[in-house]
Amino acid sequence: MGQWKKRIAVLGVAGALAISSLTGCSGSMKNDDVVATVGDSEIPLGIANFYARMTQAQYESYYAGMMGTTGEEMWSKEAEEGKTYEQTVKATLIQSLENLYLLEQHAADYDVELTDEEKKQIEKTAKTFDDDNTLEDKEAVSGYEKYVKRYLELVTIQKKMEGPMKAGVNEEVSDEEAAQKSMQYVYFPYTATDDSGSSVKLTDDEKSAVKEKAQTFADALKSKTAEIDSAAAEAGVEVKTATFDGDSTAPDADLVSAVDALAAEGDTTDVVETDSGLYVGKLTSLLDREATDKEKTAIVKKRQQEQYDSLVKQWRKETDISVNKKVWKKVSFEKLGVTVKEGANEYEDSSADKAE
Repeated sequence: MGQWKKRIAVLGVAGALAISSLTGCSGSMKNDDVVATVGDSEIPLGIANFYARMTQAQYESYYAGMMGTTGEEMWSKEAEEGKTYEQTVKATLIQSLENLYLLEQHAADYDVELTDEEKKQIEKTAKTFDDDNTLEDKEAVSGYEKYVKRYLELVTIQKKMEGPMKAGVNEEVSDEEAAQKSMQYVYFPYTATDDSGSSVKLTDDEKSAVKEKAQTFADALKSKTAEIDSAAAEAGVEVKTATFDGDSTAPDADLVSAVDALAAEGDTTDVVETDSGLYVGKLTSLLDREATDKEKTAIVKKRQQEQYDSLVKQWRKETDISVNKKVWKKVSFEKLGVTVKEGANEYEDSSADKAE
Protein backbone atom coordinates (compact mmCIF):
# COMPACT_ATOMS: atom_id res chain seq x y z
CA MET A 1 0.00 0.00 0.00
CA GLY A 2 2.96 2.33 0.38
CA GLN A 3 2.78 5.36 2.68
CA TRP A 4 -0.54 6.85 3.66
CA LYS A 5 -1.87 9.03 6.45
CA LYS A 6 -3.98 7.26 9.01
CA ARG A 7 -6.53 9.25 10.95
CA ILE A 8 -9.00 7.84 13.44
CA ALA A 9 -11.02 10.44 15.32
CA VAL A 10 -12.14 10.26 18.93
CA LEU A 11 -14.95 7.78 19.49
CA GLY A 12 -16.75 8.74 22.69
CA VAL A 13 -16.29 5.82 25.07
CA ALA A 14 -13.57 4.21 22.98
CA GLY A 15 -10.89 6.88 22.85
CA ALA A 16 -8.85 7.87 19.81
CA LEU A 17 -7.71 5.00 17.62
CA ALA A 18 -4.71 4.86 15.36
CA ILE A 19 -3.91 2.05 12.96
CA SER A 20 -0.26 1.21 13.54
CA SER A 21 0.26 -1.61 11.05
CA LEU A 22 -1.74 -3.26 8.33
CA THR A 23 -1.10 -6.49 6.46
CA GLY A 24 -3.22 -7.78 3.60
CA CYS A 25 -6.45 -6.32 2.31
CA SER A 26 -8.77 -5.39 5.16
CA GLY A 27 -11.49 -4.43 2.70
CA SER A 28 -12.10 -8.10 1.89
CA MET A 29 -13.85 -8.65 5.23
CA LYS A 30 -17.56 -9.38 4.81
CA ASN A 31 -18.94 -7.35 7.68
CA ASP A 32 -22.48 -8.72 7.42
CA ASP A 33 -21.40 -12.34 7.85
CA VAL A 34 -22.80 -13.80 11.08
CA VAL A 35 -20.03 -14.43 13.59
CA ALA A 36 -22.30 -15.67 16.41
CA THR A 37 -25.93 -16.12 17.38
CA VAL A 38 -27.39 -15.38 20.81
CA GLY A 39 -30.91 -16.71 20.96
CA ASP A 40 -32.75 -14.95 18.14
CA SER A 41 -30.04 -12.31 17.72
CA GLU A 42 -27.37 -12.56 15.05
CA ILE A 43 -24.04 -10.81 15.61
CA PRO A 44 -22.54 -9.49 12.38
CA LEU A 45 -18.80 -9.67 11.84
CA GLY A 46 -18.70 -5.89 11.54
CA ILE A 47 -19.83 -5.47 15.15
CA ALA A 48 -17.46 -8.19 16.36
CA ASN A 49 -14.52 -6.68 14.50
CA PHE A 50 -15.20 -3.16 15.76
CA TYR A 51 -15.67 -4.41 19.33
CA ALA A 52 -12.47 -6.44 19.03
CA ARG A 53 -10.51 -3.41 17.86
CA MET A 54 -11.67 -1.43 20.90
CA THR A 55 -10.23 -4.12 23.15
CA GLN A 56 -7.12 -4.55 21.03
CA ALA A 57 -6.43 -0.82 21.22
CA GLN A 58 -6.46 -0.93 25.01
CA TYR A 59 -4.05 -3.85 25.10
CA GLU A 60 -1.64 -2.40 22.58
CA SER A 61 -1.72 1.08 24.13
CA TYR A 62 -1.31 0.09 27.76
CA TYR A 63 -0.30 -3.53 28.30
CA ALA A 64 2.26 -4.10 25.55
CA GLY A 65 4.57 -1.46 27.01
CA MET A 66 4.20 -2.90 30.50
CA MET A 67 5.20 -6.27 29.11
CA GLY A 68 8.24 -4.77 27.42
CA THR A 69 7.09 -5.67 23.92
CA THR A 70 5.27 -4.24 20.93
CA GLY A 71 1.60 -4.83 20.21
CA GLU A 72 2.40 -6.86 17.13
CA GLU A 73 4.84 -9.10 19.03
CA MET A 74 2.57 -9.43 22.05
CA TRP A 75 -0.25 -11.24 20.23
CA SER A 76 1.97 -14.15 19.13
CA LYS A 77 3.46 -14.68 22.60
CA GLU A 78 2.23 -17.60 24.70
CA ALA A 79 -0.26 -16.46 27.36
CA GLU A 80 -0.95 -19.91 28.75
CA GLU A 81 0.07 -23.40 27.76
CA GLY A 82 -0.69 -23.92 24.08
CA LYS A 83 -2.47 -20.56 23.61
CA THR A 84 -1.23 -17.19 22.40
CA TYR A 85 -2.37 -13.86 23.77
CA GLU A 86 -4.50 -13.36 20.67
CA GLN A 87 -6.30 -16.69 21.16
CA THR A 88 -6.83 -16.06 24.88
CA VAL A 89 -8.10 -12.50 24.51
CA LYS A 90 -10.35 -13.34 21.56
CA ALA A 91 -11.96 -16.20 23.51
CA THR A 92 -12.85 -13.82 26.34
CA LEU A 93 -13.84 -11.06 23.96
CA ILE A 94 -16.41 -13.03 21.97
CA GLN A 95 -18.05 -14.15 25.20
CA SER A 96 -18.21 -10.55 26.41
CA LEU A 97 -19.86 -9.54 23.14
CA GLU A 98 -22.40 -12.34 23.51
CA ASN A 99 -23.14 -11.02 27.00
CA LEU A 100 -23.85 -7.55 25.59
CA TYR A 101 -26.57 -9.05 23.45
CA LEU A 102 -27.93 -11.02 26.42
CA LEU A 103 -28.14 -7.84 28.50
CA GLU A 104 -30.02 -6.11 25.71
CA GLN A 105 -32.46 -9.03 25.48
CA HIS A 106 -33.19 -8.76 29.21
CA ALA A 107 -33.23 -4.96 29.42
CA ALA A 108 -37.03 -4.84 29.45
CA ASP A 109 -37.04 -7.03 32.58
CA TYR A 110 -35.51 -4.06 34.41
CA ASP A 111 -37.34 -1.32 32.50
CA VAL A 112 -34.05 -0.29 30.92
CA GLU A 113 -34.16 1.45 27.56
CA LEU A 114 -32.29 4.13 25.70
CA THR A 115 -33.66 7.63 26.15
CA ASP A 116 -34.25 9.95 23.18
CA GLU A 117 -31.30 12.04 24.34
CA GLU A 118 -29.03 8.99 24.47
CA LYS A 119 -30.14 7.90 21.01
CA LYS A 120 -29.40 11.33 19.59
CA GLN A 121 -25.96 11.39 21.21
CA ILE A 122 -25.17 7.91 19.90
CA GLU A 123 -26.25 8.89 16.37
CA LYS A 124 -24.17 12.06 16.56
CA THR A 125 -21.07 10.23 17.77
CA ALA A 126 -21.39 7.48 15.16
CA LYS A 127 -21.89 10.00 12.34
CA THR A 128 -18.93 12.09 13.49
CA PHE A 129 -16.73 9.02 13.55
CA ASP A 130 -17.93 8.03 10.09
CA ASP A 131 -17.42 11.51 8.65
CA ASP A 132 -13.98 12.06 10.16
CA ASN A 133 -12.31 8.86 8.97
CA THR A 134 -11.12 7.62 5.63
CA LEU A 135 -12.71 4.66 3.91
CA GLU A 136 -9.48 2.72 4.33
CA ASP A 137 -9.48 3.28 8.09
CA LYS A 138 -13.12 2.27 8.41
CA GLU A 139 -12.56 -0.87 6.40
CA ALA A 140 -9.71 -1.84 8.73
CA VAL A 141 -11.78 -1.67 11.92
CA SER A 142 -15.31 -2.03 10.48
CA GLY A 143 -15.84 1.52 11.64
CA TYR A 144 -18.89 2.25 9.52
CA GLU A 145 -21.64 4.36 11.01
CA LYS A 146 -24.12 1.51 11.49
CA TYR A 147 -21.61 -0.65 13.38
CA VAL A 148 -20.33 2.20 15.53
CA LYS A 149 -23.91 3.11 16.37
CA ARG A 150 -24.79 -0.48 17.26
CA TYR A 151 -21.68 -0.82 19.40
CA LEU A 152 -22.54 2.34 21.32
CA GLU A 153 -26.12 1.17 21.84
CA LEU A 154 -24.92 -2.12 23.32
CA VAL A 155 -22.35 -0.63 25.70
CA THR A 156 -24.78 2.10 26.80
CA ILE A 157 -27.41 -0.51 27.68
CA GLN A 158 -24.77 -2.55 29.48
CA LYS A 159 -23.87 0.44 31.65
CA LYS A 160 -27.52 1.13 32.44
CA MET A 161 -28.14 -2.52 33.36
CA GLU A 162 -25.42 -2.65 36.01
CA GLY A 163 -27.37 -0.74 38.67
CA PRO A 164 -30.63 -2.71 38.61
CA MET A 165 -28.87 -6.06 38.17
CA LYS A 166 -26.71 -5.41 41.24
CA ALA A 167 -29.55 -4.02 43.36
CA GLY A 168 -31.03 -5.82 46.33
CA VAL A 169 -27.98 -7.55 47.78
CA ASN A 170 -27.50 -7.64 51.54
CA GLU A 171 -25.47 -4.52 52.39
CA GLU A 172 -25.07 -5.34 56.07
CA VAL A 173 -21.47 -6.26 56.91
CA SER A 174 -20.29 -6.79 60.49
CA ASP A 175 -17.00 -5.54 61.91
CA GLU A 176 -16.03 -9.15 62.47
CA GLU A 177 -16.47 -10.06 58.81
CA ALA A 178 -14.61 -7.02 57.51
CA ALA A 179 -12.05 -6.61 60.31
CA GLN A 180 -8.74 -5.10 59.24
CA LYS A 181 -5.71 -4.76 61.47
CA SER A 182 -2.82 -2.35 61.00
CA MET A 183 0.92 -2.65 61.43
CA GLN A 184 4.19 -0.81 61.22
CA TYR A 185 7.11 -2.71 59.76
CA VAL A 186 10.67 -2.36 58.54
CA TYR A 187 12.47 -4.27 55.82
CA PHE A 188 16.14 -5.24 55.66
CA PRO A 189 16.79 -6.25 52.04
CA TYR A 190 19.37 -8.77 50.85
CA THR A 191 20.32 -6.35 48.07
CA ALA A 192 22.27 -3.11 47.81
CA THR A 193 22.72 -0.39 45.21
CA ASP A 194 26.13 -0.12 43.54
CA ASP A 195 27.85 3.04 42.25
CA SER A 196 26.03 2.79 38.91
CA GLY A 197 22.63 2.67 40.61
CA SER A 198 22.06 -1.00 39.88
CA SER A 199 20.72 -3.46 42.43
CA VAL A 200 23.19 -6.17 43.45
CA LYS A 201 22.77 -9.20 45.73
CA LEU A 202 24.63 -9.26 49.02
CA THR A 203 27.39 -11.74 49.73
CA ASP A 204 26.92 -14.32 52.49
CA ASP A 205 29.06 -12.24 54.85
CA GLU A 206 27.01 -9.13 54.05
CA LYS A 207 23.79 -11.08 54.67
CA SER A 208 25.10 -12.12 58.08
CA ALA A 209 25.71 -8.48 58.95
CA VAL A 210 22.16 -7.59 57.86
CA LYS A 211 20.73 -10.42 59.97
CA GLU A 212 22.66 -9.14 63.00
CA LYS A 213 21.34 -5.62 62.43
CA ALA A 214 17.74 -6.88 62.07
CA GLN A 215 18.05 -8.98 65.25
CA THR A 216 19.39 -6.00 67.22
CA PHE A 217 16.46 -3.95 65.93
CA ALA A 218 13.90 -6.64 66.89
CA ASP A 219 15.45 -7.07 70.36
CA ALA A 220 15.29 -3.31 71.01
CA LEU A 221 11.58 -3.26 70.18
CA LYS A 222 10.76 -6.30 72.30
CA SER A 223 12.66 -4.97 75.30
CA LYS A 224 10.94 -1.59 74.90
CA THR A 225 14.33 0.15 74.99
CA ALA A 226 13.52 2.02 71.79
CA GLU A 227 10.51 3.14 69.81
CA ILE A 228 10.21 1.82 66.27
CA ASP A 229 10.85 5.20 64.63
CA SER A 230 14.05 5.93 66.56
CA ALA A 231 15.30 2.34 66.25
CA ALA A 232 14.66 2.42 62.50
CA ALA A 233 16.50 5.72 62.12
CA GLU A 234 19.49 4.29 63.96
CA ALA A 235 19.43 1.15 61.81
CA GLY A 236 19.10 3.17 58.62
CA VAL A 237 15.80 1.62 57.55
CA GLU A 238 12.37 3.08 56.81
CA VAL A 239 9.23 2.49 58.86
CA LYS A 240 6.25 1.65 56.68
CA THR A 241 2.58 1.02 57.48
CA ALA A 242 0.03 -1.47 56.18
CA THR A 243 -3.47 -2.69 56.91
CA PHE A 244 -4.28 -6.36 56.61
CA ASP A 245 -6.37 -9.37 57.53
CA GLY A 246 -5.58 -13.06 57.72
CA ASP A 247 -5.87 -13.49 53.94
CA SER A 248 -3.53 -10.65 53.02
CA THR A 249 -0.28 -11.38 51.21
CA ALA A 250 1.18 -7.86 51.06
CA PRO A 251 3.69 -6.60 51.93
CA ASP A 252 4.73 -10.22 52.59
CA ALA A 253 2.63 -13.24 53.50
CA ASP A 254 5.02 -14.47 56.19
CA LEU A 255 5.19 -11.02 57.79
CA VAL A 256 1.38 -10.74 57.76
CA SER A 257 1.08 -14.17 59.37
CA ALA A 258 3.55 -13.22 62.12
CA VAL A 259 1.88 -9.87 62.92
CA ASP A 260 -1.60 -11.41 62.72
CA ALA A 261 -0.59 -13.89 65.43
CA LEU A 262 0.29 -11.10 67.91
CA ALA A 263 -2.19 -10.75 70.77
CA ALA A 264 -2.00 -7.11 71.79
CA GLU A 265 -1.48 -3.74 70.16
CA GLY A 266 2.16 -2.72 70.52
CA ASP A 267 3.48 -6.28 70.37
CA THR A 268 6.28 -6.93 67.89
CA THR A 269 7.40 -9.93 65.89
CA ASP A 270 10.69 -11.77 65.84
CA VAL A 271 12.82 -11.35 62.73
CA VAL A 272 10.88 -12.77 59.75
CA GLU A 273 13.24 -14.08 57.08
CA THR A 274 12.26 -14.32 53.41
CA ASP A 275 14.23 -15.08 50.26
CA SER A 276 14.61 -11.38 49.51
CA GLY A 277 15.30 -10.03 52.99
CA LEU A 278 14.18 -9.66 56.59
CA TYR A 279 11.10 -8.08 58.17
CA VAL A 280 10.22 -6.95 61.67
CA GLY A 281 6.63 -5.94 62.35
CA LYS A 282 4.64 -4.20 65.09
CA LEU A 283 0.88 -4.57 65.59
CA THR A 284 -0.58 -1.07 65.88
CA SER A 285 -4.32 -1.79 65.82
CA LEU A 286 -6.51 -4.86 66.22
CA LEU A 287 -9.30 -3.04 64.35
CA ASP A 288 -8.33 -0.26 62.00
CA ARG A 289 -11.60 1.66 61.64
CA GLU A 290 -10.93 3.34 58.31
CA ALA A 291 -9.56 0.20 56.66
CA THR A 292 -12.40 -1.92 58.07
CA ASP A 293 -15.04 0.46 56.70
CA LYS A 294 -13.33 0.35 53.29
CA GLU A 295 -13.37 -3.43 53.41
CA LYS A 296 -17.11 -3.36 54.17
CA THR A 297 -17.63 -1.35 51.00
CA ALA A 298 -15.47 -3.82 49.06
CA ILE A 299 -17.48 -6.77 50.41
CA VAL A 300 -20.77 -5.19 49.33
CA LYS A 301 -19.35 -4.50 45.85
CA LYS A 302 -18.19 -8.10 45.65
CA ARG A 303 -21.68 -9.32 46.54
CA GLN A 304 -23.16 -7.05 43.87
CA GLN A 305 -20.72 -8.30 41.23
CA GLU A 306 -21.42 -11.92 42.17
CA GLN A 307 -25.16 -11.31 41.76
CA TYR A 308 -24.56 -9.64 38.38
CA ASP A 309 -22.31 -12.49 37.21
CA SER A 310 -24.81 -15.07 38.44
CA LEU A 311 -27.61 -13.52 36.41
CA VAL A 312 -25.48 -13.45 33.25
CA LYS A 313 -24.45 -17.05 33.83
CA GLN A 314 -28.09 -18.05 34.25
CA TRP A 315 -29.10 -16.25 31.05
CA ARG A 316 -26.27 -17.90 29.12
CA LYS A 317 -27.44 -21.29 30.36
CA GLU A 318 -31.01 -20.59 29.23
CA THR A 319 -30.00 -19.26 25.79
CA ASP A 320 -28.77 -21.04 22.68
CA ILE A 321 -25.41 -19.46 21.83
CA SER A 322 -23.13 -20.48 18.99
CA VAL A 323 -20.00 -19.07 17.33
CA ASN A 324 -19.03 -19.40 13.68
CA LYS A 325 -15.32 -20.05 14.26
CA LYS A 326 -14.48 -19.73 10.58
CA VAL A 327 -15.88 -16.18 10.47
CA TRP A 328 -14.42 -15.19 13.86
CA LYS A 329 -10.97 -16.33 12.71
CA LYS A 330 -10.98 -13.49 10.16
CA VAL A 331 -10.35 -11.00 12.97
CA SER A 332 -6.57 -11.02 13.39
CA PHE A 333 -4.71 -8.90 15.93
CA GLU A 334 -1.31 -9.86 14.55
CA LYS A 335 -2.05 -8.52 11.06
CA LEU A 336 -3.66 -5.25 12.12
CA GLY A 337 -2.29 -3.02 14.88
CA VAL A 338 -4.58 -0.58 16.69
CA THR A 339 -3.57 1.74 19.52
CA VAL A 340 -5.18 4.43 21.66
CA LYS A 341 -3.88 7.96 21.31
CA GLU A 342 -4.71 10.09 24.33
CA GLY A 343 -4.82 13.82 24.78
CA ALA A 344 -5.97 14.76 21.29
CA ASN A 345 -9.17 14.71 19.29
CA GLU A 346 -7.49 13.19 16.34
CA TYR A 347 -4.26 11.51 15.45
CA GLU A 348 -2.19 11.59 12.30
CA ASP A 349 0.70 9.32 11.48
CA SER A 350 2.61 8.59 8.34
CA SER A 351 4.39 5.29 7.96
CA ALA A 352 4.99 2.49 5.49
CA ASP A 353 2.50 -0.34 5.77
CA LYS A 354 3.39 -3.93 5.14
CA ALA A 355 1.65 -5.88 2.41
CA GLU A 356 1.51 -9.58 1.83
